[in-house]
Amino acid sequence: MRQFDSEQLAQLDASFRRNLINCLPGYKPLQLIGTQNATGVTNLALFSQIIHLGAAPPLIGVLFRPHTVKRDTLENILETRSFTLNQVLPEWHVQAHWTAANWEGSEFEATGLKEERKADFLAPFVEGSPIQLACVLEEVQTLQINQTVLVIARIEQVFVAEKGLRADGTLDYDALGTVAVTGLDEYHQGQSLGRLSYPKPGIYPSKI
Repeated sequence: MRQFDSEQLAQLDASFRRNLINCLPGYKPLQLIGTQNATGVTNLALFSQIIHLGAAPPLIGVLFRPHTVKRDTLENILETRSFTLNQVLPEWHVQAHWTAANWEGSEFEATGLKEERKADFLAPFVEGSPIQLACVLEEVQTLQINQTVLVIARIEQVFVAEKGLRADGTLDYDALGTVAVTGLDEYHQGQSLGRLSYPKPGIYPSKI
């Protein structure tokens, strides 16, 4: 097994180190964040740093790189206090990836992804996404260790394709067919290994 200690990591080629460290967390959720600014110009950006923060109230976190340059998504959220999260399907994951280019104007128009407006919500959704969340900004924290910005938002509206919603509230991601990501540029579809019973001492978990 190859080993890298902290000193070796620091001495690695910057591109190699960036790729390695970004891949270490494994499969990550993939979301398109839809926003618009105060003048109505829309923005669409691909994110994988999405964190569940709580269910009551329903809170979600999004981690942004340091706000040392213009970041349209973050600035739009700070300005309007609203954004959407939209999970990605394989048939348009290339367009989703393409949103990361340095576009002038709206990424919706540039990449061919379609806006969807609903629930009288300010920010745009992505048409065709099987899970869409309308989120309202609650708190912003800048992490002192590296100046990354944690946006904490309340989930105000949830839209889920019926085929993926189970009776107990869990989601069937095999049925939904959404995409995950490793690193910065490799996309995956998961396959369920099955659900397991609640873990208890002395009782081997069983399939449910």
